[in-house]
Amino acid sequence: MISLVNNTDYNFTDIRAIAHEVWPIAYGDILSNSQLDYMMKMMYSVEALQIQADIKRHHFILAIEDGVTLGFASYEFNYSETNNTKIHKIYILSHQQGKGIGKLLIEYIESEAKKQHQEALCLNVNKYNVAQHFYKKLGFSIRFEEVIDIGEGYVMDDYVMEKKL
Repeated sequence: MISLVNNTDYNFTDIRAIAHEVWPIAYGDILSNSQLDYMMKMMYSVEALQIQADIKRHHFILAIEDGVTLGFASYEFNYSETNNTKIHKIYILSHQQGKGIGKLLIEYIESEAKKQHQEALCLNVNKYNVAQHFYKKLGFSIRFEEVIDIGEGYVMDDYVMEKKL
């Protein structure tokens, strides 16, 4: 049975391991190796994750079965001073995808968002990432396109998706 628990590891060991396994597969055909390396350091270094948790107030949850972390998500209430909950990250180990873990994580975040009287869930997804189809199946729709300059000459070319609560 899969349990969802709050991350208590201040080194984010399981989160970093999953990101390192999944990112090259999810984005290898979309982004250059140099951009992948840059973004991994920018978003998944221990220091970056600690800032996300401590300063930016991101909540990190893990999906665990038989003592093994299969996936994780992070989210933030009242994103950009709105009544929306932003899902910043959601990744499942490649060999565990398709088993309902992502849906379980999103349902948990949705439940927590409703407790906080949030109006919608929102997230960014790369325009070429097949995950957008997964989000659509869960009730998200594309609100608009967004190109975000992330430094070093790199951008994120995303759809912003939303699901009303």
